[in-house]
Amino acid sequence: MVFTVTPRVKRIVEEEWKLFDQVHNIGGRASCQDSPDTFFIMRSSQLMAWSEAMQESYWNDLTTATQQGRNLLTEKYAYMMARTSPAEFSRIRSQLPARLPEKDTYIDAICAVSAAWQEQLAQQYPHLVGRGRAIRKETDSLYETSFETYLWGELATYSLDTVKLYHAYIQQLEAQGENLCEMILQNTVQQLGYASLTEAEVKLAGGVS
Repeated sequence: MVFTVTPRVKRIVEEEWKLFDQVHNIGGRASCQDSPDTFFIMRSSQLMAWSEAMQESYWNDLTTATQQGRNLLTEKYAYMMARTSPAEFSRIRSQLPARLPEKDTYIDAICAVSAAWQEQLAQQYPHLVGRGRAIRKETDSLYETSFETYLWGELATYSLDTVKLYHAYIQQLEAQGENLCEMILQNTVQQLGYASLTEAEVKLAGGVS
């Protein structure tokens, strides 16, 4: 089955790539900033698992921020530093938009569910999930950003409207017994040429599907 990215998601990822290309890292340009194909796969896999309302709201976030002269991708990595590099974060904190307590409440709830979902996936597909980030924020360090903190930093850049839509969506998925992390991972492996998560897991484990 051919994985198809919708025009809306393609437009979002193309705009994100422009912003990502402009991100300045403390240690210099990151290697992933020279890998547009990988960026497209990872970001489109995530966005294609969202509802259309979430996609449209996030697009509005991106365009509004750009009009204000802000780079949401730069802000995402800056927010993560609150956990991975607190001293450096204290020096740039005043340059970031103030965090809203109401939004933080939603973000914490989203991260709690998402980390649990990711742990379920790790049990089912240890070789596949094990190639990614450590899951819990307790593993954070200057050299390691967990899945939980990466998501937390990204959500901090979204508008309150987008975060509310995200929270409602994961509640809906929970009620249906679905796992957003699994949906995103399925999209990812499909774009990488695997028919299923099971096939990707078997091949990464060194077996034959």
